[in-house]
Amino acid sequence: MKRIAETLVDEGLRVSLVEKAFFDGDLEIPHIDAPENFSEPIGMVPFSQRERDHAHENFVCFYEHDIQFRDVLTHTESYLDDLRRFPGIITPDCSLYIDSPLCVQITSIYLNRAIGYYFQENGLTVIPNIRWGDERTYTTTLFGEKIAFLGVEKHSVVSIGTYGQIKSAESKRFFKEGLIAMLDELEPRMVLVYGSMPNAIFGDVLDRTVFCQYPDWISKKKHESSRLQQNEE
Repeated sequence: MKRIAETLVDEGLRVSLVEKAFFDGDLEIPHIDAPENFSEPIGMVPFSQRERDHAHENFVCFYEHDIQFRDVLTHTESYLDDLRRFPGIITPDCSLYIDSPLCVQITSIYLNRAIGYYFQENGLTVIPNIRWGDERTYTTTLFGEKIAFLGVEKHSVVSIGTYGQIKSAESKRFFKEGLIAMLDELEPRMVLVYGSMPNAIFGDVLDRTVFCQYPDWISKKKHESSRLQQNEE
C-alpha cells in the first residue's frame, strides 16, 4: 500500500497497520492467512476478563460489548506483548448491527481483518472471527462478492459467536442465513463457536464441518461456581 499522509479517517481505520497486507476483493479487505500448526483452543476468555485466566491457557476473544475492547482498535500496537502471553486470539468482534448503514457494517469487517492481520504479522496465532450483518453482507445481491467473508482463507479454521446475537426471531433468521452462506463460501474445516448452538439454527448444518463449542464466560463461571458449591456440600 502506498504511504499516504495520515488523516483522522486513516488513523481511525488503522491504515498504518495494513501497509504490507494483501487485500481481497474489490473492497480490498486485509487478508489473514490460515494459522500454522493450529491446536484446538482449550477455551476462550473475553478480552476484558483475560487477567482472570491466570494460567494464560485460553484464546483471547472479543465476544463482548465493543466498548470493552475499544482501546485495542485504537492503540493496537500497545497490546502486542500483553496478548503474547496467550496461545492465540480471535479477531475483534466489531458489531455489525443489521440496522446500521452498509458503510458502517463494511468498516467493522475491515477493522476485524486489519487488527487480525497486524497481530498475525507480529507473530500471534490468529483465528478470524466471522461476523455478518444484514443480507447485503453475506449475499451477492448488491456487490459481486460476499463482503462478510473477504480476507479469510477457505478450508481453514474460523470462529463465530452466538452470545447475544440470536435473541429475536429476526436476528435468528439473519444468523442462520449468514451461517449457511459462510459454510458455502469458506468451507471451513473447523468452526469455533462461542455461546450456545440451538438446534433450530445449527441442526441442519452439523454434518458440514467440525463445530467446537465454548460456553460464554458468564455461563462458564456460573457452572464452575455451582460445581464448587456441590463439591463443598
